[in-house]
Amino acid sequence: MKFINILKRSRELAAEADISGVDFMAVQINITGADPGVFYVEVKNGRISVEPYEYYDRQCAITISDADFSKLMRAKLDTVKAYNDGKIAVEGDLGRALQFSDILKSGIKS
Repeated sequence: MKFINILKRSRELAAEADISGVDFMAVQINITGADPGVFYVEVKNGRISVEPYEYYDRQCAITISDADFSKLMRAKLDTVKAYNDGKIAVEGDLGRALQFSDILKSGIKS
């Protein structure tokens, strides 16, 4: 999946996501593969933002291939299993990475 499509879909999921109970979260997503890119997801003041920039004061950075992130956005990849299998690398607060996964899942329509 092209990076621009991943960013667009991430914004769509963010618009539907349940961020209640999240005071602040700053996660950077590093996409690898044929069309790599970087974006961040920030929850602040009751709003969620998805922007195509690096986030230097992030709580964690998640590195994942474009193919695996595409599966994650369709709920076809279990986050914990993918982490244990080495498909997802996390630098920083692992708890925030799991929280990001939960927020992502909350935006996916069954």
